[in-house]
Amino acid sequence: MTFHRMVCNHGKRSMPCQPKAVFFTCMDSRMIPTRFTETNVGDMFVVRNAGNIIPHCGHFLDEYHTNEPAALELGCIVNDIRHIIVCGHSDCKAMNLLYALRDAEMSSQTNRRLSPLRSWLCTHAHSSLEKFQQLALTGYHSPLIFQAETPMRKFVAYIDPDDKFAIPDKLSQVHCLQQMQNIASYSFLKPRLEKHELHIHALWFDIYSGDIYYFSRGEKRFVEINDSTIDPLLKEVKRYYS
Repeated sequence: MTFHRMVCNHGKRSMPCQPKAVFFTCMDSRMIPTRFTETNVGDMFVVRNAGNIIPHCGHFLDEYHTNEPAALELGCIVNDIRHIIVCGHSDCKAMNLLYALRDAEMSSQTNRRLSPLRSWLCTHAHSSLEKFQQLALTGYHSPLIFQAETPMRKFVAYIDPDDKFAIPDKLSQVHCLQQMQNIASYSFLKPRLEKHELHIHALWFDIYSGDIYYFSRGEKRFVEINDSTIDPLLKEVKRYYS
C-alpha cells in the first residue's frame, strides 16, 4: 500500500512517536487502519465509532461534549498534527441502517428512543442522508458541492461515476465527504484551517477487494490508490497539503 507515502511521509522525515494524522474511521471489526494504510505505531491517532461520524459543532450548545471534537483538539491543537483523515468503507452496517432511516417509521422518535444507534445516526448523520437524497434525485450522476476547510472554499464531488458500488456504498462515500465539512465547523480549528496549517482528507476502503480510494479534489472523485495513480495523487498532496 502506498498511502503511507502520501500523507505520513510526504513532508519532513517522521520521528518516532510524532503522529502525522488524526484518523477517523468506523468501528467495524474488518477495518484495521494500520494494516491497510501500512502505518506504524506512532504514525496516527485513530478514532473509531459507529459510522465514522464527526458531529457538526452546531449539534452542541454550550460546550463540546463528545469524544470526536475532544480528539480533534488533542490531535490538532495539543499535538500540532497537520492532517485529519476520514475513512469510510463498503458494506458499512451503520450506513446500511442510515439508508433505511429514510423511512419515517424507522426514524420515528419512538424507534430512536429504543435504539441508541438510530438516535446517533438520526442526530449526527442526517445531513449526509439529505446530501445523498440530492444525489439520488439526479440518478446518481450529477456532482455534489461540499464546503472545504473554510466557508469560502468548496469542492465538487462525483460519487461513483463508474457505477461500481451498491447504493448504500454510494451513501457511505457521500457521508465520508460530509464529515470533512463537519470537521471544518469547529471554531477552535478555524485559525489553522484558514492559514492552511491543517488539512482534511477522505479515504474509502472496499472491504471485499481490499482496494483503498483517496478523494482527489483535482479529479473530483474517489480515486483508487495503485501503482498507476500514486504519483499523480502524491503530487496533488504535496502541492496542496504540504
